[in-house]
Amino acid sequence: MEKTIVSSVNNGFNPVFVLFFFCLCSLSSAAILDDPMECSRGERLAITLAKDSINRNSNRSTTGKLEVDIFELLRDSEYEMGETMCQIMSKGVVAVLGPSASPASNSIISNICGEKEVPYVKVAPEDILKVQFPRFTTLDLRPTNTDISLAVAGLLTFFNGTTACLICAQADCEYSLLNLEQLLRQFLISKETLSVRMLDDSQDPTPLLKEIRDDKTATIIVDANATMSHIILERASELGMLSVYYTYIFTSLEFSLLRLDDVADQRVNIVGFSVFNKTHPFFQDFVLSLNRSWQENCDHAPFAGTPLSSALLFDAVYAVVAAVQELNRSQNVGATQLSCKSSKIWEHGTSLMNYLRMVELEGLTGHIEFNSKGQRSNYALRIMQNSKDGLRQIGLWHSEDGLSMEKKLPSINVTDTLFNTTLTITTILENPYVMLRQNHQELEGNDRYEGFCVDMLKELADILKFKYRIRLVADGLYGVPGANGTWTGMVGELISRKADLAVAGLTITAEREKVIDFSKPFMTLGISIMYRVHLGRRPGYFSFLDPFSPGVWLFMLLAYLAVSCVLFLVARLTPYEWYNPHPCLKGRCNLLINQYSLGNSFWFPVGGFMQQGSTIAPRALSTRCVSGVWWAFTLIIISSYTANLAAFLTVQRMEVPIESVDDLADQTAIEYGTMHGGSTMTFFQNSRYQTYQRMWNFMHSKQPSVFVKSTEEGIARVLNSNYAYLLESTMNEYYRQRNCNLTQIGGLLDTKGYGIGMPLGEWRMTDGRPGK
Repeated sequence: MEKTIVSSVNNGFNPVFVLFFFCLCSLSSAAILDDPMECSRGERLAITLAKDSINRNSNRSTTGKLEVDIFELLRDSEYEMGETMCQIMSKGVVAVLGPSASPASNSIISNICGEKEVPYVKVAPEDILKVQFPRFTTLDLRPTNTDISLAVAGLLTFFNGTTACLICAQADCEYSLLNLEQLLRQFLISKETLSVRMLDDSQDPTPLLKEIRDDKTATIIVDANATMSHIILERASELGMLSVYYTYIFTSLEFSLLRLDDVADQRVNIVGFSVFNKTHPFFQDFVLSLNRSWQENCDHAPFAGTPLSSALLFDAVYAVVAAVQELNRSQNVGATQLSCKSSKIWEHGTSLMNYLRMVELEGLTGHIEFNSKGQRSNYALRIMQNSKDGLRQIGLWHSEDGLSMEKKLPSINVTDTLFNTTLTITTILENPYVMLRQNHQELEGNDRYEGFCVDMLKELADILKFKYRIRLVADGLYGVPGANGTWTGMVGELISRKADLAVAGLTITAEREKVIDFSKPFMTLGISIMYRVHLGRRPGYFSFLDPFSPGVWLFMLLAYLAVSCVLFLVARLTPYEWYNPHPCLKGRCNLLINQYSLGNSFWFPVGGFMQQGSTIAPRALSTRCVSGVWWAFTLIIISSYTANLAAFLTVQRMEVPIESVDDLADQTAIEYGTMHGGSTMTFFQNSRYQTYQRMWNFMHSKQPSVFVKSTEEGIARVLNSNYAYLLESTMNEYYRQRNCNLTQIGGLLDTKGYGIGMPLGEWRMTDGRPGK
């Protein structure tokens, strides 16, 4: 009778299992189980279950009894693995299985098994350096990187992935992703949209994810184990990158081990692969046995699903036993004791390897079949996607037929997802967009607020049938990036998912669009300069003199004196100004007088200047000419004075010491600033225009600070000090209409718009409606 023994070598968590057969007549068996890790991946249990199942279903009279012998290594050491393999060879072996994740041990096992022509069935990923023997090839139960590459490329084509980023988190990613990168570039190189990023020694994916987010890459391919994949999803959630905008494709075949419920909801498109055949008759018993073992030996289940290595080892045992049974039909298979110091090989090794290549069976990991190179062939990868009910299969990739999806994935209608949901709206108090009602203390909830943005939000809610809760931003800022890459204000709350929408006078900028999405602008505006109206000096007792300059008044006085003197002289010289006021009185017939005495000569021009006249009337032609010239002069002067006085009283309030932004930048007497943490401050901070750079240097270095916390504070500073405030033109116009002491200086410094902010990739507002 033939006895079948399975021997295993455990390297930490990754045992090496060795199958060997003795031609003995008794059913005695040898088993060494010295695995101290009860909460392992279930590899020991898988071997035991396979052994028990084979022993129950086999005919002992012809096949014997299968036994298990396990060897362990304390670490992944080539030296210790070499000694252990020599010890195993000396006992006589027919096949070696494992380990599942020990690169150094795999290399030694492959070398020794190749030299001795003992079949080696490997369940670990591809090695960095492959040692191939012409007549003897290692059998790989795991799908190759090339097959995974083709499957990922098919998914990219199906999802219309025009941009993709590959994150490598494996220790040997320089080699393991070589085929993946080359094959993906065959699909995407024409568009130059594939980027490859590797984790540094810190193993922190946050910097890489920030770069991907800034590049607006929507498809992310992750090559990492289950633990690192979960960390990547956690960091992506913190950065607001788990939304319908992104598609995550995980290359790990242990996709089912990811705990997606902790980090993602059903709206996130997370796709991975699985080789498990859940229709296998023994699959449910295998899972139940594994869970029962964890419940008995562990405080909690160490894995969310079935580890791949345990299922592969289960199938490996069946594959080797099936090959030995077939080979035993034609020749009597017997194990030979071999020595590492001799060149002797196992005489049945080549035949058994040939039979192993011809094995075809259905295992826990699907159809098992190998090609001439010892690689898995004619098998299928199941395409799995997260959903509210857990993972669901959405397609199949076959190694021969390629990708076939069960159905076209339905596009997510964001409008439907908003129905009857309650959104958290972050905003900031800013007239006239969001204001508190006068009786807000008597009201609760959304009724406390009013304004343009509040009315717009009500209309959106009525159209899209959603509910909302308005909440003021905690730090009172719109949002600027910090030194460590985090954002403040409403932008920061959108990134951290503390709010669903930001409805306020939030300016759309290129820097903000890297981290959040915006709707189409609902208002177009630009940066303007607000300054107080120049009031001039207060009216005094002699303000009536202001329409004319002192020089004009002086020359008018000189003209008055000159005209008075000329009039006096002309009146004295002309005989027509001498007359007898009482010609009929006796004794006074020869009495002549002249009305233009020195006093009257000075009084007559005053009467004409005041346009009041007097009892003195010129008689001679010469005096009348002088009087006419003076009257014409006074007419012009009085008319000019009246016009200038009216203009002076109205125009003096519109005088300002600056007329443009260049005037403001070229002086230092008038201070100027913006709101701290707003888009206007960011505009000057990032501007490359020389004038704006000088203005930013002035504002940044000025002490005390010229930045204000709110628009109201900025306006109060404008009215009460020599200060100019830089703000959006719409706000400038709003406050100028309500305060006549405010004015706008110059035109707009730029052109931009207000938009509704939302988390990146969550949804986009188009024509008032959200859409992908």
